[in-house]
Amino acid sequence: MPTSAEWLLFLGTAAIFAVTPGPGMLYVLARSLRGGRSEGIRSTVGNSIGAAVHVVAAALGLSALLATSTVAFTVVKIAGAVYLVGLGLHAILRRNADEPAHDSPGRRFASSPLIQGILTEVLNPKTALYFMALLPHFVHPETAPAPLVFILLGLIALAMALVADLVVAMSAGHLGARLLANPRWRVRQRVASGATMIGLGGFVAVAD
Repeated sequence: MPTSAEWLLFLGTAAIFAVTPGPGMLYVLARSLRGGRSEGIRSTVGNSIGAAVHVVAAALGLSALLATSTVAFTVVKIAGAVYLVGLGLHAILRRNADEPAHDSPGRRFASSPLIQGILTEVLNPKTALYFMALLPHFVHPETAPAPLVFILLGLIALAMALVADLVVAMSAGHLGARLLANPRWRVRQRVASGATMIGLGGFVAVAD
């Protein structure tokens, strides 16, 4: 387990990570503006679940593969970029459409902010590398089992990020709900949200 001084360093670093805008937070912002507070909150929960996958992977040593394999890192990075661009294009192409009430269960599942949030974060290799770079500095196998400490520290970092994303979702969701009441602004907002996700996809694709 970390020492007292290490706890302070870890919490400070995790707090900075939590409030620094990244693909996950910007995705929550876009979905909150597009669908209001409810979509923003579900997107936030999805992000947290997706990030938790990386925490477990780091604890099991799987994330080390992304850190050492250029091919694996590139595949995950491109997959995440393509997914984000696809979401952005879908939002723009459907900017004038109302949400259909007769969508199939499969379509509703795929378009769920929760599911999309999970996939957005799972396909973000930067999250995996963040945990692999940060957590080992605070793990001391001689005092506690390393996998358990990895998971504990990872969940603390996730909780802090969850709070930051919820603040974004609540704030942007209030504005988004007002914009959705105006058809003209609703179309513009969907285009802006789609463009934001396309931009995120491009950023993920070119980031080292």
